[in-house]
Amino acid sequence: MADGLRIGNIELSSRFFIGTGLYPNPYVQMEAIRASGAQVLTFAIRRINLESTEDDSILQHVQNGQYTYLPNTSGARTADEAVRIARLARASGLSEWIKVEISANERTLLPDPIETLKATEILTKEGFTVLPYTSDDPILCKRLEEAGAAAVMPGAAPIGTGLGILNPYNLGLIVEDAQVPIIVDAGLGSVSDVAQAMELGVSGVLMNTPVAKARDPIGMAQAMRMGIEAGRLAYLAGRIDKKRYASASSGLDAFKLH
Repeated sequence: MADGLRIGNIELSSRFFIGTGLYPNPYVQMEAIRASGAQVLTFAIRRINLESTEDDSILQHVQNGQYTYLPNTSGARTADEAVRIARLARASGLSEWIKVEISANERTLLPDPIETLKATEILTKEGFTVLPYTSDDPILCKRLEEAGAAAVMPGAAPIGTGLGILNPYNLGLIVEDAQVPIIVDAGLGSVSDVAQAMELGVSGVLMNTPVAKARDPIGMAQAMRMGIEAGRLAYLAGRIDKKRYASASSGLDAFKLH
């Protein structure tokens, strides 16, 4: 597979991870997911009916085997709570993958670094494929990798803000030092944000709000997909070095009279 992405034991061709919430109706949700080309779907476990997942209002539309589920522990405030939610999801047969998401502040929804690291350590030892959502702290991202995370998911900005990449320098450092995939999660708002993230060398992008809340979610899903593909191709192609002064593309020597 050309330029594939491997997380855990799954090989992916798409670098777009998409959320399933906030869409105006199930039809738009499914058409947007199709337009995105995403193979990984994420959703809050607390929004799922674990007693009967086949009848759940979210999952019943996508239970055809073509997607990898990435349930998340959104709403958890501690590592113990996140671990308990993850265990319930696995016991229901939902997924071995888990996105650890622990927020201690209702206003910013920024991840709790200590509790996130603790939950990652516990769930990794229990055999989960753990993808922790965290802040864009290079040291913390490395610690999560060392704790066994299959991929690390730093936010570009607080969830749902659409502010774009607030600290591209940090994201660049995270990618440079990582031995696991880095997936930018949260805060992106536009195709230019997505392309910038991919040009920094991240392995993929996870988003929900920018697609689901767009005036045309289906069109936006396709646009984001194209932005991810373009940004990845640009990263692999290699941009020119930045210079302080101009240099003519044709070469000034060609215009000199002899």
